[in-house]
Amino acid sequence: MSAAYTLTENASLLARNGFRVPARSELLVDVRRPDGLDELFSLPWMRTAPVLVLGEGSNTLIVGDVPGATICVGALERRIVSDDGESVLVRVGAGEHWDDVVRWSLGLGLAGLENLALIPGTAGAAPIQNIGAYGTEVGEFIETVEAFDRQVLRNVRLTAAECAFGYRDSLFKRDPSRWLVTAIELRLPRHRAPRIDYPGLRDELAVLGAGDSPRPAHVAEAVTRLRTRKLPNPTLLPNVGSFFRNPIIPATLAEELLRDEAGLPVFPAGDESLRKLPAAWLIERAGWKGHRDGDAGVAAQHALVLVNHGTASGTQMLDLARRIAASVRERFGVTLEPEARIIGATF
Repeated sequence: MSAAYTLTENASLLARNGFRVPARSELLVDVRRPDGLDELFSLPWMRTAPVLVLGEGSNTLIVGDVPGATICVGALERRIVSDDGESVLVRVGAGEHWDDVVRWSLGLGLAGLENLALIPGTAGAAPIQNIGAYGTEVGEFIETVEAFDRQVLRNVRLTAAECAFGYRDSLFKRDPSRWLVTAIELRLPRHRAPRIDYPGLRDELAVLGAGDSPRPAHVAEAVTRLRTRKLPNPTLLPNVGSFFRNPIIPATLAEELLRDEAGLPVFPAGDESLRKLPAAWLIERAGWKGHRDGDAGVAAQHALVLVNHGTASGTQMLDLARRIAASVRERFGVTLEPEARIIGATF
């Protein structure tokens, strides 16, 4: 047994996934210090074992038991690396809870992360998913990601450009068994124009009396109120937040849909030939909001959130997600892709 990590055989993952579905891992590895990864992967069994890297499981659907090793990097660290007066470089360990990081940065008088308040999960998971909300993505502020590269068996430092961030995407997400994120470094400005044009956010700020130039703490409070009101609490009703990505489709298809579907919201997608549609609107219009099959269901508050009302299995949750996607495709001709990571099955 190493001081840097602990090993548990045949471990339950019930409390380590957002849907709280039953699953077991052949071996669970809790990593407390990233410098122990060299030693861990020098073990003969670990060189060839299948590896699942898991944070808090807040964006993961596990379908069945997990062979090989499940690795949870719990390294804790929060500190200022440098301060040039205009911006501050901060370093955060992968095991830190993301919302705690947001609140810590606000307490330091820094801007940038306020729109990402109350997103569940760890700091180490943030770059993998390139988490985003209310017009902001974490990749905008990441300067460096430190990760253990299983291909070369050593810790490496990757620049933001090398991370290849995209919409809910990154280098790490595209090759999940290779990388174990151990820390992130974010450059956060002291002053930044607030992003408050996302639907509902400006109205919430008005309720708070924050004025036309709200401070980052005001924006974080408004975002927290919106998320609390619109999304079910995962500690009370297990879920992983938005299950599907907002689809990006050809502008020609969007124009066709607008002729047939009154009120369909359509947004720019960064390319004149493309448009982004809200998946929640499509799912709700297809009749799934509040739907329930046994304990597998769709939240009554938000059609994009699948929920486990009790003892649903991973297979049952996946079956519901597949049927939702099939009905949206049949009605609108639009393909939904999961934002959640699916372990043990393909979508």
